[in-house]
Amino acid sequence: MGIKDFLEEAAGAFAADKALEAADPEAGFLAKAAAAVAGFEGVSAIKDHFAADDQPAEPEATAEDADQSQDDNNT
Repeated sequence: MGIKDFLEEAAGAFAADKALEAADPEAGFLAKAAAAVAGFEGVSAIKDHFAADDQPAEPEATAEDADQSQDDNNT
């Protein structure tokens, strides 16, 4: 985990805390802590989601392809 990743996750935690304060100024410590953890983890989930979209999809093997490869091995 690099410093850039940590800073992104810390920014997510801070943003979630500030969003909770805007929605509920009377929020307690546990609610703020839960929001910070959710923001911290949320940034990781979003980064993983978009990183998966950047990778090209592998073609799916069909049953015909599997049968062909078995026939090639038998000859």
